[in-house]
Formats: sequence, structure tokens, C-alpha cells
Amino acid sequence: MPLNCSRCKEAKAILKRPKTRDALCKECFYYCFESEIHNTIIEGNLFKRGDKVAIGASGGKDSTVLAYIMKLLNERHDYGLNLVLLSIDEGITGYRDDSLETVKQNQRDYALPLTILSYKDLYGWSMDDIVKQIGRKNNCTFCGVFRRQALDRGALKLNCNVIVTGHNADDIAETILMNVLRGDIARLKRCTAIKTGSGENSEENVIPRCKPFKYTYEKEIVMYAYFKKLHYFSTECIYAPNAYRGHVRSYLKDLESVRSSAILDIIHSGEVLAVDEGIRLPIQGTCERCSYISSQRICKACVMLEGLRKGLPRLGIVKSSKVKMIKRLEPDETKSKQSKCGSCNCTNDKPIELN
Repeated sequence: MPLNCSRCKEAKAILKRPKTRDALCKECFYYCFESEIHNTIIEGNLFKRGDKVAIGASGGKDSTVLAYIMKLLNERHDYGLNLVLLSIDEGITGYRDDSLETVKQNQRDYALPLTILSYKDLYGWSMDDIVKQIGRKNNCTFCGVFRRQALDRGALKLNCNVIVTGHNADDIAETILMNVLRGDIARLKRCTAIKTGSGENSEENVIPRCKPFKYTYEKEIVMYAYFKKLHYFSTECIYAPNAYRGHVRSYLKDLESVRSSAILDIIHSGEVLAVDEGIRLPIQGTCERCSYISSQRICKACVMLEGLRKGLPRLGIVKSSKVKMIKRLEPDETKSKQSKCGSCNCTNDKPIELN
């Protein structure tokens, strides 16, 4: 027997929310979904009037719904934001080239400016080039490091002072579990923050990043996109099946099937975990080569690029002692002229030296 909506009590319910288990009609689901994201934005103090906001757009469900919601709420609640779409082309044939067509459709649908930056232009390497050299293992690590830096560089180029990403509650819970399993205390603290980066020191190239979907379930994002008939790209990255995150995602789905609140429970656990006094955490500084924010003298992107150029693809993936740094990355004796850094296209002939 059909149920009436538990909110309006009149219309027939068409779905049961995965987060709350409430039976809702379509219009009440829209209201609850949009209102919760608006409350997250207001309570988290994510924006201020006049901000120029770069929306990380990949063409997937999360970024497509994010672009739609940000435009909708900006107009409905008069946030006073200047919204632009920023896409990163990793250079993955048969995946990113297709998804970028979806991003271009989003640009037309939402009438938002779009900028596309590529790994090839920024680093001199596409992901296809990297995978040819390193194989299918650890390629997601390269992509994650490069993509994060590319978004920051793109936002700086567009003079944006805030970046929003479509990371949802499932993504954050997965990241918390991964950092717990790796014993990465520093990242565990950062990954639970709804807003990271102060943006106060422009020399560090730090632009605040916000996650309006921090408490939004992936299933509800999919349902919202479906009912709103939003156009998004749903094919998984061809290099993703070997990613470590995939195993954690499967584990999280098993937990959720037993306890629907498992995702929010894990996020809450990550938020309340604290480090004992006296425990020393890495101090954020800037990379000596590209001036990007880093807790080491040389940022991970520069280390990885150096490894690719030197034929040491594991550099930056495993501890430097395991690859013995191959002559501590001494510059080739046959080359005396300066070479480009690759991460920022500056010239720097100093070899990388890691402690």
C-alpha cells in the first residue's frame, strides 16, 4: 500500500531517504535536500558576499549537482557569489575527454563561465603518459596529488578566493577510514574539516576549499540528479579499479547496509578525534621549487615529477630510503644548463634533496 509523505502528509511518497529513512514525496525531498545544504553552508560560514568561487567540475554526478545547487542557492538566498566552473583535464583517453563534454553541457545549462586546465600544460605529463611509465599501480596517487595542485593553480589564475568541491559524506568517511588504516594523523585532522586553508598568506598559494556536501549521502545526490533530470557522466575512470579507495568503499557500503547511520558516525568520529599534547604534527610551509604549500622542503608533486624525469616512478610513493634516492637525485653531469621544474615551469637547477 502506497505511503503518504511523512513531511507534507498529503502527496504520495516516492522514495525513502537513505540518511533518515523518511518516506518523502518528490517536492519534499527537494526541499529537505536543498535546505540541508544551505544550512551546512550557513553554519560552516563557507562564503562571504563578493567571493569569486571556483566550482571543481568533472562532469560526474557530484560536481554536476554541486554546480546546479550552488547556482540555485546563490540566487534563492542571495549569497552574492560570483560562480565559475573549473575543470582539470588529466589526459585520460576514453574517460576525461568524454566527461569534459558533459562539463561543457553544464556550462550551457547553468550559464556559468568554464575554464579547463590540463596536466600536460601544467606538468608536461598526461595521466596516460604517467601510466605508460609507472603501470597501473599507484597511478591514483599521482593523479590525486597533481589534481589538487592543479585546482589551486587554476583558481589562482582565475583570481578566485574560494574553491568548492563535490566531496560527499561517503567520500569523507572513506578518507577517514583510509587515514586511520595508514596511521596518518595529520591528514585525518584535515580531511574532516568542512573548510581548509586560510587564504590569508597569498605567498603560500593557499585558497580555502569548501565541501558543501560534507553531510550529504551519495545515494541522495544520485536521486536528486535523477529526479531533476540533470545531465552527468557516470562512467568510472579506467584507472580507478586498482585504487586502494575502492576496497575501503566496498567495506563502507557493507557497514551502511547494516547501519544506515554508519557514514555520519564515521565522520563524527573523525571530527572528535584529537592528538595528545606533545605529539608533533607536520608544519605547513612552502615548496622550495614551486612555492606550493607543503609540509616538506620539496612538495610531493615536484618529487613525483622529478621521479618521472629520472625514471624513478616510485619516488614520492614509497619512502625515499627504499629507492635509495639514486645518487640523491644528483643532476646529470652531462647537463649544465638549467631545466624547467615542471610543476610551475620555473627554472631551477638545484637537485631535490629530502631529509
